[in-house]
Amino acid sequence: MHHPSQAVVQWTKDSAKQLLPDAVFLSLLHRKRIGRFPNLFRPTTYNEKILLRCLRPDSRYSALTDKLTVRDYVREKIGEKYLIPMISAPADFTQKEFDMLPNSFVMKANHGNNFVEIVRDKSQQSFEHLQYLASQWLSTNFYRNARERHYRGIQPRIYFESLLLDEHGMIPADYKIHCFANGPGRPVMFIFVISDRFGSNTRGDTYDAQWNRIDLEFAPYLRSTRPPPRPNNLDLLLDTAALLSEGFDYVRVDLYAPSGRVFFGELTFTPGAGVSPMLPDRVDYEWGRLLT
Repeated sequence: MHHPSQAVVQWTKDSAKQLLPDAVFLSLLHRKRIGRFPNLFRPTTYNEKILLRCLRPDSRYSALTDKLTVRDYVREKIGEKYLIPMISAPADFTQKEFDMLPNSFVMKANHGNNFVEIVRDKSQQSFEHLQYLASQWLSTNFYRNARERHYRGIQPRIYFESLLLDEHGMIPADYKIHCFANGPGRPVMFIFVISDRFGSNTRGDTYDAQWNRIDLEFAPYLRSTRPPPRPNNLDLLLDTAALLSEGFDYVRVDLYAPSGRVFFGELTFTPGAGVSPMLPDRVDYEWGRLLT
């Protein structure tokens, strides 16, 4: 008897998943990753409430999730100096565009996560490789990955930014600041720090606004055995996140802080698409109470 190959079986499963309605797709994924089905009618956990945002996004989310159009918002709220210098955002990535790029840069796409290619030395990089990456990214329908519906309104683009390095010549840590509006005044904030993101020892650590490390692990990141020190410009990081989160009951503000400065990364309204395990699990409920 002929049995289909494993690749064919997997393709059939993947194809079937794409036919599922968004709510069913996310509910099954939530069950698989978190270990329980979400309550979409009376959500209580952080992940359940984020999942509902994927299905019922605020009309503002698309423009502010788009990594190119959000720059206008940042410019108006806090000023140009907080933006990573833009090199170009070409309509088409051609050999001519590649030739005009500086020796070091970062290539990104505006319509999803992990579309990042760091180039420290252009002489060691080829146009053909970057063109292949760009083609792959631009052909990716990021909405289909986790059914975050606001991504449907983003027109995919490739763009190039200056390469940020810290005083040691390393890629700076990524400060992902979760901002929960708590009535008038400053939001409740938690800082998730990803260190050595593009290296071999990537770690993730969570702190409160006073830089006390919290017993929390976001999969797939392991906590550091020696946590990173408090940044010298922590107050500026928190002030910047608070300004950018104004008008939202919750948003994650991603920032970089090399050499005492602060640069904007992105705004994320649905981190992990509501299917991201939090250990210990009780924090899922604690953060859920903060997200009204």
